Amino acid sequence: MWKNDSELFALMREKLYTPVVGDILDELGHYHQFLPRDVQAMTTNMIVAGRAMPVLTCDVYGEQEKPFGLLTEALDQIEPGEVYISAGSNSSALWGELLTATARTRGGVGAVVNGPHRDTPQVLAQNWPVFSTGGYAQDSRVRTSVQNFRCPIEIEGVWIEPGDLVFGDQDGVLIVPKKLEKQVIEKALEKAAKENVVRKAIEAGMSSTDALKKYGVL
Repeated sequence: MWKNDSELFALMREKLYTPVVGDILDELGHYHQFLPRDVQAMTTNMIVAGRAMPVLTCDVYGEQEKPFGLLTEALDQIEPGEVYISAGSNSSALWGELLTATARTRGGVGAVVNGPHRDTPQVLAQNWPVFSTGGYAQDSRVRTSVQNFRCPIEIEGVWIEPGDLVFGDQDGVLIVPKKLEKQVIEKALEKAAKENVVRKAIEAGMSSTDALKKYGVL
């Protein structure tokens, strides 16, 4: 149904939404694929679909021999279609204006951080999807350091490998393991189409109980 990643990402943005993809992951026994609920889009119309470029970030305390660690190196090697994704503490902003400009210019399709962002007006002006735990201006220079990138990371029980699918909208962000993506996306498209049928049936007078019995979705 898609020939390449660009077509896949466009299909996800147009036809899918995180609840239906999450339901399919549940059906397949993958119950812990949503990032923490605090990780939300900066605006409700933002959608991100791309390949994970995971970044390992840790807390530091005070001035460091190499400020920010490998942050600039991580940014400078982002490839088209990738999503910068990182864990961290809420002690300082993990994303901002210049990081957005770098990732966007390189063809990245979004950023997802389990921590705050800053430079809110300047980030929004770039019309590029960023998901975070909210705005907070405190600088990361003396508080966090990027230790590695393109490596597996874990965000509160969600395991993320380089190249996994990252999908986010106004209901949250989830991770689709690469080995499952074809099965998950195909089943999610089928379920989304069926939900449209069920809604029309309910609006035409069918009870939700009968709809669930007939169609198996709710």
